[in-house]
Amino acid sequence: MAQLVNEKEQQEAVKTLERLISVPSYNGPAEDGAPFGRKIRNALDEMMKICDELGFKTYEDPDGYYGYAEVGEGDKVFGVICHLDTVPAGDLKNWEHDPFKGTVINNAVYGRGSQDDKGPGIAALFAVKALMDAGYHFNQRIRFIYGTDEEILWRGIAQYNKKEAQIDSGISPDAEFPLIYAEKGLEQAYLVGPGTDKLNISLKNAFNAVPDKAVYDGPKQDEVKAALDKHGFKYISDDHFITVLGKSVHAMLAPEGTNAVLRLAIALDDVFDFKPLDFIGKLFKEDATGTNVVGDVEDESGHLTFNISSLEINEKETRMQIDLRIPVTVDRNQLLKKLNENVAPYELKYAPFDYVAPLYVPKDSKLIQTLMAVYKDQTGDNDATPQISGGATFARTMHNCVAFGGMLPTTPDYMHQANEQWPLPDMFKAMEIYAQAIKKLCVDGE
Repeated sequence: MAQLVNEKEQQEAVKTLERLISVPSYNGPAEDGAPFGRKIRNALDEMMKICDELGFKTYEDPDGYYGYAEVGEGDKVFGVICHLDTVPAGDLKNWEHDPFKGTVINNAVYGRGSQDDKGPGIAALFAVKALMDAGYHFNQRIRFIYGTDEEILWRGIAQYNKKEAQIDSGISPDAEFPLIYAEKGLEQAYLVGPGTDKLNISLKNAFNAVPDKAVYDGPKQDEVKAALDKHGFKYISDDHFITVLGKSVHAMLAPEGTNAVLRLAIALDDVFDFKPLDFIGKLFKEDATGTNVVGDVEDESGHLTFNISSLEINEKETRMQIDLRIPVTVDRNQLLKKLNENVAPYELKYAPFDYVAPLYVPKDSKLIQTLMAVYKDQTGDNDATPQISGGATFARTMHNCVAFGGMLPTTPDYMHQANEQWPLPDMFKAMEIYAQAIKKLCVDGE
């Protein structure tokens, strides 16, 4: 199969990615026309300029929630769903080079967003530009949709879906090859109950991570340490603090981690008589599959995961922060009903925060069969199979859409980490995969 993306287009893509990385785009205070901060709006403006320069027709939401760029004609729309926001850089001392100055270093594009998701978005864009330059005629509109709030609450893409018509099929270049055909439902919520004057605990962490530390500075520390010893839980202590130690993993992999908040709560439950603590100490324990609470919940997309990431106890209330990754065929309403019933004896109630519906596209669909065939042809990986994920991509916000790349299975993972970078050979391979796939799906006679 003849290569579609030439060296000139590869180098233009790299320069454009450097340009986009150099526009920081992490969340900030809302402004008029910039609901997620001026930095993200600046990145959206820059992306629209880039697409204009490349010959795409563009539309930018005047309120700053989203933008899109398209080429081709017809009623059908093939979507490429990307996001322009990134997580912050964190401690700059951990970076070897400026995270917001896109630079090629050691044959890799370096900077925040190079892997997640500016790099894959640019790779897909220039893959289509290569097809345009080669004179291919598209049998439908190819629309690049740019969200602006993927790292937090997906409010930008929600506005797109509210204001714009649905696509007919598409991809989101925001995961790993070969592709993800099923993503579990994502339920983030609270379990809320009464307070107590016996304890004052504020253990706040992100919803989507298993906490690796839990610090206790309250009363009865000797008894708490004895309880930790009894359970064999690791901790360090001094005259004022006990720090319970765990192992952090993403919430979708919760059973593979060691939850320090749960371990502290189990020890506290041995020392203090308090119903909400009994929920963890006597029912939930350390079972991150949630089986002790809602039963054995599993289907072809895997087992339910249940992460309790935060615990706050004061005189007014008890509040636990939970993250559930729900198998794709499970009835969410029935699951939540069972959860409510089984936390009630511990004086707890479910309080919603955010929910993202699951993704499921049948493996025998034309979309998946075509994408898999192209991936195998381009990589020689004939054993590759469609994947399932407990994570969440924008693919699940669209009809007949799957996460397709842009990271190869062998690409080192720098997403959300210091020194984020994308090796140029991997970027160029992804560009060719995208070009071949879109040619197969959107050009007549292919």
